[in-house]
Order: sequence, then C-alpha cells, then structure tokens
Amino acid sequence: MPNNKKTIFSGVTPSGNLHIGNYFGAIKQWVEMQNAGEYQNIFCVVDEHAITTLQEPAKLRSKILEVFTLYLALGLDPEKSIIFVQSSVSEHSELNWILSTITPVGELERMTQFKDKSQKQKSILAGLLNYPVLQAADILLYHTNTVPVGEDQLQHIELTRAIAKKFNNAFGQIFPLPEPFINKEAKRIMGLDDPAKKMSKSAENSNNYIALLDSPEIIREKIKSAVTDSGSEIKYDAENKPAISNLLLIYSLFSKKPISELEKEYAGKNYSVLKHDLAEVIIEGLSPVQKKYQELSANPDYIKKVLRQGAAKAKAIASQTMTEVRSKIGFLELSV
Repeated sequence: MPNNKKTIFSGVTPSGNLHIGNYFGAIKQWVEMQNAGEYQNIFCVVDEHAITTLQEPAKLRSKILEVFTLYLALGLDPEKSIIFVQSSVSEHSELNWILSTITPVGELERMTQFKDKSQKQKSILAGLLNYPVLQAADILLYHTNTVPVGEDQLQHIELTRAIAKKFNNAFGQIFPLPEPFINKEAKRIMGLDDPAKKMSKSAENSNNYIALLDSPEIIREKIKSAVTDSGSEIKYDAENKPAISNLLLIYSLFSKKPISELEKEYAGKNYSVLKHDLAEVIIEGLSPVQKKYQELSANPDYIKKVLRQGAAKAKAIASQTMTEVRSKIGFLELSV
C-alpha cells in the first residue's frame, strides 16, 4: 500500500563532534516527530557533504559510523524512520548533477555559507560552490514536504524550492515544494567560549562545545573554563549577561527546571557553584546516551544490518524518483 504520509527529511554532516547544541536544536525534535507518527521520517548522515573539505579516509569512516550510532543512541528508531548514509544511495549524486545543469552559478555565489567558507580557502573548490545543489537533491529525491532547519539554513531551502520550480516548469511536475520547519521551542545553545556565536561542532576551540561523547572529566573542565560575565549575579539576561544566560539555559534543558527556579536556587551564590552543579547535571543527562552508544558500538553486526536496511529503504524511494526524472529529461529507458 502507498504511504500517504507527508515526508520529513533532515541530516547531519559527519565532521567535528556532535554536541549538546545539535541534540537540543535538532535531533531531539527529529525523535519527537518520529514518535508522533504523523510523517514518513527520513534521516541521513550526509557524508558526501563532508568531503567539500579534505577528509582523512579512515577518520571519515569512523565519523560516519559515530554519527549513525549516535542517531540510534539518541532515539531514532529504524522501525519508525528511514535512517541511512547518503553515499550508500548513488541517486543523490545523480540528481545533484542533473539539478546543477539548471542552477545558475550566480545563485550559488550569493549563498551566505559559500561566502563565509570560501574566504577560508586559498583555492575555492567546485564542491563548495555546488554544496547547496547537493542539499537540494537530498531533499527533492524523497519528495520531501517538510525540512526541519535552523534559521541559518532558510536560504538553502529557498534555493531548493527555486530549483524544484525550475525543474517542474521545464520538464513537468515531479517535485513538491518543501517547506522549512523551524521549531520555535528548539533552544539555540551558544558557545562556551563565546556566547555571541552558536555552539559549533566545527569550532577550532574544543572548549566551544560539550560533545555528546565527552567524558565526565572533560565536561567538568570545559564548564569550569566557560566564559562568564562581569558581576556576580546569576540571572537570565541574554542581552547584558549572555554567558551566564547560556549556562542557565543549558542547565534548564538538562534538569528540566524552569530558568526562574534556577535563578532562585542560585541567588547569592557565585559562578563556581553554578558551574560545578551544571557539569554534574550534564554528566548525568548524557550518561544514558553514552551507555547506549557503547552498547551499540559493541554490536557492529547490528549496526551493519541497520545501515543496509536503511540504505535499501531509501534507495527504493530514490530509484523510483530517478526513473521518473530520467524519463522527464529525455534519457533513454533501458533495462540493463
């Protein structure tokens, strides 16, 4: 029977270390959407995006497995969602090429992410320029209706919609126009070293983030070294006390206590007390995830099985889409 549910697609690049900002800002919402049962959920480790910067092969393979295993440890369920690795479905690359032939270079050069990243490269690579086209292919390949994103990714969804419209107008209706989904309740966690910038898994300073797999000792050290604001009052004031406000937000997310309750609890206490307690709350909160991750990592046969099953499910949808795309653009239909 056909699946009449609307489709959600999202993914994470296997570079850097997944951190608490990735969880509270994105993956937590994926799990909630999955468990609500209202959508066909497709979640991907987007490893082809990772190679827009040079990767050491063994490290990349390790990171792909790490992110995939963390997906499972955090609650993504292969019985409820399609969970797979991008490079295992070749149709992503094929659709990327086809869409790149109708995408103006000027549109790609205007992308904010390209402007930012290209400034850091001595020689600008074509893959970096075409990154948004591959992202569009990822989304459109599964006839995605909804894409959970942060506000910094809205420009990419707008480009995806423009590419879909252009293809549909030129060759006939195939692709629905995906809508961004911004969860207003998702919290934006800022860097521990700079509360003016969001926590980033690609940050050069590892003290910027708390990785989901950081040991208790590392977590304590990172929270201890987190920047604070002038004064001593422990109060949530994002404008005037951004660093302490960020720490209170993290504390609230892990403890499930309202920030107002934390302000009362720590009234008159100094920053070191807050930091000590916050580190312990984070350690306790991450412990079940880390335990589950270790259990899954100890069962590589199960991980390989889930990897294969996810790829097969994704490929079944992707190949059907590409059969239609090839026919629309005029390629020969040959059975080999």
